[in-house]
Amino acid sequence: MSHSETLPPGHFHHLEPEQAYASAKLAMWVFLATEIHLFGGAFCAFAFYRWRYLEVFNHHASQLNVWMGFTNTLVLLTSSWTMVLAVDAAQKGRNKACGQRCLITIALGIVFFIIKGMEYSAKFSHGIYPSTHIFWGLYFTMTGIHAFHVLVGLGLIFWLYLLSKKNRFTETYYTPVEVIGLYWHLVDVIWIFLFPLLYLLPGFGAGAH
Repeated sequence: MSHSETLPPGHFHHLEPEQAYASAKLAMWVFLATEIHLFGGAFCAFAFYRWRYLEVFNHHASQLNVWMGFTNTLVLLTSSWTMVLAVDAAQKGRNKACGQRCLITIALGIVFFIIKGMEYSAKFSHGIYPSTHIFWGLYFTMTGIHAFHVLVGLGLIFWLYLLSKKNRFTETYYTPVEVIGLYWHLVDVIWIFLFPLLYLLPGFGAGAH
């Protein structure tokens, strides 16, 4: 099914509407593929070292707070849903609804940061740092990179909110919301893999500090 949209002033005038839409989607999919490679390498490194030092890794992993990790999983899954609603509103030209849903998504992202900050603070207060053990080095690296991606996503979603305030989205122009929505979903999917890898493999309820 072809996609045809009327672009607002200043947007891709050197391209046909369908070409602009396809180019934006393709660029985002290529970018997402590179992100999958980045985190895929980190996952492989974690799996290798966990295989080498299984008991030690399980001991350190048991010090993670499973319930905080689970809560953050629910927060991000909910934010994916609100982002879907934002895309739907943009596709219907409902700028006010789109902006509201973007703000809810941002609020959920901030909640994610607060919970993750509490986790980091708890570890630091117990003298646990990236240099403590390779497990913690990988934990802080992977969750830190993921948190950076969340921060970038929040900035992009805030930009969408500003565009919605200017009534920029119509039934024929909503590409930015759709493309940034894809990015946000990737951020959520990565966490869905990080959560069981870091928190659940050693055994649910092994302990938390």
